[in-house]
Amino acid sequence: MSHKGRARPSAGKCKRHSGFDVHAGIIPGTPKDGIAKIEGYLATRPDPTYGSQLQDFALPGHRAEYRLQIDYEDVTVELSDGETATLRRPTYRAADLGYGPLHADAMLSPRIAPQMIGLGLLEAILAADILAHADPDDADGNGISGRANVVWSVEYDQPMLGRFGLKAGAPTVKHQSAGAFAGDIGISNPLFPTPQDECTNAQTACLDAPHGDEDDRGHEVDAEGLDLVTFYSQNLAVPARRDVGDPEVLRGKEIFYTTGCIACHTPGFVTHRLADQPAQSFQLIWPYSDLLLHDMGEGLADNRPEARATGQEWRTPPLWGVGLTERVSGHSYFLHDGRARSLLEAVLWHGGEAEPMKDSIVHMPKEDRAALIRFLESL
Repeated sequence: MSHKGRARPSAGKCKRHSGFDVHAGIIPGTPKDGIAKIEGYLATRPDPTYGSQLQDFALPGHRAEYRLQIDYEDVTVELSDGETATLRRPTYRAADLGYGPLHADAMLSPRIAPQMIGLGLLEAILAADILAHADPDDADGNGISGRANVVWSVEYDQPMLGRFGLKAGAPTVKHQSAGAFAGDIGISNPLFPTPQDECTNAQTACLDAPHGDEDDRGHEVDAEGLDLVTFYSQNLAVPARRDVGDPEVLRGKEIFYTTGCIACHTPGFVTHRLADQPAQSFQLIWPYSDLLLHDMGEGLADNRPEARATGQEWRTPPLWGVGLTERVSGHSYFLHDGRARSLLEAVLWHGGEAEPMKDSIVHMPKEDRAALIRFLESL
C-alpha cells in the first residue's frame, strides 16, 4: 500500500526494493460487460501464473513469486554553459521465479508507491473542472493533448473519471485503498472480496491456506475498517510551501510558467462544496497537476496499458510536497520507477508532449535552470 512518504528503489540490484511493485498483464484481455461500454478501454488480463502483481515477499510455507533485478545504464545529457547530467536508464528482469515462467506475452510495469498527501482534496475537484483541461485531439495546436482516463468503479458500479495512481487507474480514494489492500497484501474487503485474491491455480498452497473471511466481519477488512482507512488517506495534509518570497524561487516560478510546464502541471483548482467534508469543501488548492494522461515518450514508456491509458501515457503527478521528499522519505528518487535521483534528472527524462519544455530547460542559462529547481524544491 502507498504511504505518506515516497517509496524508493534500492541502490543495489540484489537488494529488496522498498515500496516497489511490478504490475503484470497480457493483451488482449476480455472486457467485462460494463467496461466494454467505455470508449477506448484497453483490456488486459492477469498473468495466468502470477496474477496482476508480482510479490517478492511471502508468508512462511510459501515461495516468493520473484526477485526484481534492476540494471542501470548511464546516459550523459549535455546542458548549456558546459554543464552535464547523467541519467540512468533501467532494465528490469523478474528473476528467481517461484512458480515457473511468466506468460510469453506478459508485460511488466515496475512502479514505486507515490506519496499520499492531499488525496481528499484531489477527490473533491469537480470532474468537469478536470475535463475542462482535456484536449485529446490537440485542438489548440500547442502540442499538449491531455486525456482523461475513464475506469470502472467497483464502488459505484459505473464508469468514472480516474484520478489516482500513476496512470489514473482508480476513481476514488476508497477504491484505491481497497485495491491496495487486495493487490499489495492480499487482504479481502467489501470492494475486492475474494479471500485468496491474487493466488492463481498454479499456487495451490496459497489457495489452500487459511484466511480471515470466516468471522463476523465477513471480510478481513470490513466496511468500517475500510471507511477508517479511507478517511485517514483523504485527510493527510499537504505541507506548507517554503521560501515563497525568495527571489530565486520567484524567478524559478516565472520560468516554470513561461516554459510551458503549466500546460500539464496545472497550478490550481477550487474544490467542490461538500457539506459532509468541510476539510475538503470549497478550498483553493495548488497541486500542480491536471490529473490527466499525457504521452511522455518512449524513454518513460512501460508499454503496459491501464484502462484507457496507453503504454506511453502517465497521469501528471501532483508536485505539492515534492520538495520535502528527501526530508520525509530519506531519499530523492522520482518518476514512476524512481530512476531519477534528483528533480533535474526527472525533468530531463520528460519526452513526448513535454519534449519542447525539456529542450528549453536543457538550453536555458544555468542560473535559470538552478532557479527552476529551487522553485520545485519550494513546493
